[in-house]
Amino acid sequence: MALIKETFNIEGMHCGACSTGIQMYLSNTDGIKSVSVDYNSKKAEVEYEEEKIKEADIIKNIEELGFKAAPV
Repeated sequence: MALIKETFNIEGMHCGACSTGIQMYLSNTDGIKSVSVDYNSKKAEVEYEEEKIKEADIIKNIEELGFKAAPV
């Protein structure tokens, strides 16, 4: 099992609740081991299993919540 740790820039967060919502949503996604979303830096650190979820899927999940995401 290969764990990948990746940082994403997130655009569109207005407040701390935005980052909390993203963090909660991603942490309940299969294949994601840990998530830390920081409102101040507008970044998300995601640790995930490459066999279960791909970078593109993580970006799509964030965008489904109404934000833009891109790898750093």
